[in-house]
Amino acid sequence: MDHEKVKEGVRLLLEGIGEDVTREGLVETPDRIARMYEEIYGGMEEDASEHLKKRFHVDNDAMVLEKDITFYSTCEHHLLPFYGKAHIAYIPNGEVVGLSKLARTVEVFARRLQLQEQLTGQIADALEKELNPKGVMVMIEAEHMCMTMRGIKKPGSQTVTIVKRGIFENNQELEDTFFRMLR
Repeated sequence: MDHEKVKEGVRLLLEGIGEDVTREGLVETPDRIARMYEEIYGGMEEDASEHLKKRFHVDNDAMVLEKDITFYSTCEHHLLPFYGKAHIAYIPNGEVVGLSKLARTVEVFARRLQLQEQLTGQIADALEKELNPKGVMVMIEAEHMCMTMRGIKKPGSQTVTIVKRGIFENNQELEDTFFRMLR
């Protein structure tokens, strides 16, 4: 990330909305924003597959579900936050990954400019590629500030996206089990 370019961009933005970038409260804002961006967009430089490399052998194919993984991301259309919960299930194919690694995978993709639909697919694709499970299902529920603070102004509305891969695609019983486990 180019810290100096971000600082200059923030200065230009502040000037563009009519602010005085030399006033006390704003003098350090460009640097604060640049440092914040390094944190909240840190997923741009991370490879999610690194978190999925440490695996453990299992002798069963019972569904693994990690639910209510809190995430924060930024809408690439309006540069406003969206946030919510991710729920991930997979059917192992001889191997499982540590549960924290599922949350880390969500975090890597969430810490980029995103679309919720794209985020959901990226998580499913990473698990499918790295774990080679029999199936993966990812569901994300999120509130988008671009719907809350501007435009239609509907706070509390939730966008839900679901991606199914492998045996989840054609197995209603597995899908029903996923939704029962979320309750």
